[in-house]
Amino acid sequence: MKKLVSLFLALVMVLSVCSFAAAEEEMTLNVLLPDFYSDSDWVSLEDGNPILQAIYEATGVKLNITWTPDSGYGEMTSLTLADAKNMPEVMVMQGPRDAITIQSARAGAFWDLTDYITDAENYPYLAAGQQSTYANIAVDGRVYGIYRARPYARAGIYYRNDYAAKAGWDKVPETVQEFKDMCMAMAGLGEAYVINMCKYVAGTIGIMTVMNGAPFTYGVDAEGKLYPAFEDAKFQEGLDFLRDLYAAGGIDPNFMTIESGNWNDPERANPPTALMRLDCLDNGYRYQEWLEQNLGFSSAEGEEVVTLLTALKDDEGNIQIWPQNTGASGEIVITKSVSAEKLPQVLKFLDWCNSAEGQTLLNCGVEGKTYWIHEDGWRYTYPEGAETDTAQYDNYTHNVLHSLNQLGMNVNGDLTPPTAATKLRAWYNNNLIENAKYVIANPCLTLDSETNTLMGATLATDVEDAQVQYIAGKIDLAGLQAAYAEWHDMGGDDILAEYQAAYDAQ
Repeated sequence: MKKLVSLFLALVMVLSVCSFAAAEEEMTLNVLLPDFYSDSDWVSLEDGNPILQAIYEATGVKLNITWTPDSGYGEMTSLTLADAKNMPEVMVMQGPRDAITIQSARAGAFWDLTDYITDAENYPYLAAGQQSTYANIAVDGRVYGIYRARPYARAGIYYRNDYAAKAGWDKVPETVQEFKDMCMAMAGLGEAYVINMCKYVAGTIGIMTVMNGAPFTYGVDAEGKLYPAFEDAKFQEGLDFLRDLYAAGGIDPNFMTIESGNWNDPERANPPTALMRLDCLDNGYRYQEWLEQNLGFSSAEGEEVVTLLTALKDDEGNIQIWPQNTGASGEIVITKSVSAEKLPQVLKFLDWCNSAEGQTLLNCGVEGKTYWIHEDGWRYTYPEGAETDTAQYDNYTHNVLHSLNQLGMNVNGDLTPPTAATKLRAWYNNNLIENAKYVIANPCLTLDSETNTLMGATLATDVEDAQVQYIAGKIDLAGLQAAYAEWHDMGGDDILAEYQAAYDAQ
């Protein structure tokens, strides 16, 4: 099996190199990426990074990467785009169609890629992307980036079922109310916090309120009028639950000091200091596999201690899933620091990044360095025989592979070597298809509002800050509603009016 997999990988990589049509001359590419391992010691190409060396050998491209901690990447993006003289050539924009992306695109900071992403002859991998997803990230009907593909139905809940059982919950919740009751029972154990939260609160609040029955970002009432989701009664119920759980000791009072790069730490402590997470479900099966590899938890007979949970029925029997993304998690843009002459070469490189070879190097690294193919044919992040001592390989992977997957796009699907199809992975993959029908949309996603472009992000941050204070008991309902009133006064009403006009004109 291993020989067959290796032969297959060798063949697709040879084809990838041929399709790249390697550059006649080498190219240095200055790249800005978010960093999820800022506490690791990044190894540069000059210091012998084997992945960057492999990329250079395959493409002639030397990557000069500037890393910015994920928690501060949004601020760095704004500062970077304001400095035309020192702008990177390629960078991640974490929010497709957010204010800074729209403003920068309209100001001419990025190359318009609309005509390139359909050029299958020169850029076959980019052209294989979903045109509907490209449309979701378009600005004024033009595409300025390559989207970083993500599954729609990726969001949900995963929790430690062994601790739930201690609290008297052997049955997997089927309704939102049962989920809430289980959380309160687990809080009563007093052994660990229940919901693992960090500075990134949008996911936790979004998943909780949407599954409770609230709309996503904006709702449409019976008369066809748009309104902000936070003013929906179901949204408030979801927020009230988080506030009650916090008061019951079920959420770490210091959650706003936890960086997103350290979000795993409470779960992976031994014993864990948090038992549940509202986030991307693929983190859930990876958590189970981490427990098996590092703490000896066995799931050989289906005894996983992690349960993946989604598609819960609300009080009215409806199922809603929060869209963790729009088919994309941001995009890769090419700035005008790249000359017109260099643009085709940069595009050719980004096209190659979507090949099997490119995807494997960016997401997995180099075989024998950051991943191994076991005798059973599956990809692992440590060699055979190292199951009881994987920490040294994890550390090396963080230093060498680091967050290079942030440059990955995978617009044409996942072409990396397969990992073991564990029970939870299989459940996750099957539910991505089944649950897609429950994902709800933001009705204003592709509509334009000049006010939202100018100040929507700032207003949204102010509302989110007030919601965090409400959850933590720092302000009461009156204080929260005052923040909502300020949103209306400071530009929210203009946003609603502009979106309404665009919505009605469809």
